[in-house]
Amino acid sequence: MSKEFTFTIKRISFDENYHPADSTRITTNFANLARGESRQDNLRNTLKMINNRFNALAHWDNPKADRYAVELEIISVDIDIEGNGQTFPTIEILKTNIIDHKNNQRIEGIVGNNFSSYVRDYDFSVLLLEHNKDKAEFSLPENYGELHGNIFNSFVNSNTYKNNFSKAPVICLSVSSSKTYHQTANQHPVLGVEYQQDEYSLTDEYFAKMGLQVRYFMPPNSVAPLAFYFRGDLLSEYTNLELISTISTMETFQKIYRPEIYNANAVAGKSYRPSLKHQDYSLTRIVYDREERSQLAIKQGKFTEEQFIKPYKTILEQWSSNYVAV
Repeated sequence: MSKEFTFTIKRISFDENYHPADSTRITTNFANLARGESRQDNLRNTLKMINNRFNALAHWDNPKADRYAVELEIISVDIDIEGNGQTFPTIEILKTNIIDHKNNQRIEGIVGNNFSSYVRDYDFSVLLLEHNKDKAEFSLPENYGELHGNIFNSFVNSNTYKNNFSKAPVICLSVSSSKTYHQTANQHPVLGVEYQQDEYSLTDEYFAKMGLQVRYFMPPNSVAPLAFYFRGDLLSEYTNLELISTISTMETFQKIYRPEIYNANAVAGKSYRPSLKHQDYSLTRIVYDREERSQLAIKQGKFTEEQFIKPYKTILEQWSSNYVAV
């Protein structure tokens, strides 16, 4: 049995007054929006888009499409490796809460949604690039993604997680531009039409090591499927309102960050290959620099290498090789 690391959680509201904390990965969707001259307009417009989309999907008993609002909390997770109070920022996720104005009620949403991780930055932007440098054929390093997956599993299985959240996380991301997705006959009232693909993407395999399986759905009036990563049964373990809170939040972020796919002017067909080179799309009014974001991922991956991977190399390798997910 390997030793257990200690996790601590910090919560901060994501609203129009949000300012990123110093420890926040600045490549994170929400942190990127909260910088520069347009920061407050960006935040206000993003939250408005989320609420509008939520009410469009939760249309029953909602004649004016204004019954609900989504409140978002950023959950930052720090890890203490040696038990001495020295922590490293590990994971950042979003928690949705739903305000029902009609019943004057606050309903718990889903935790997960967006997913950010310094160690993932290191794996994708440092380790993977260095491993494939000057190689004719792409390959994965040995045990690729296992440390990251074990840290995530350790967090979700921890008392810290269980004391703060009642259900397992659901993470919602863009589909991969390297794969083709095929529409199925399966349709869910909220998640929409299900798509399947012939083989898993690198991200799908990486998230599998985090104990998460994946399904792809294109919600009503969406133009492309989203990838949902989850434990257990996505369709039976979460309420419609919980699922809508994730769809409305993450589809809004994807419209901002990947408009070529999620704000395209044509709907995905029965056989669909997403592309960031697609030209027929609309832009939101929200300012965002995608190129800067990819450069920052490398910078933050190197920061992780220097501050976390190298200093704790022996402890992490020993812990990860002995870790058994519950």
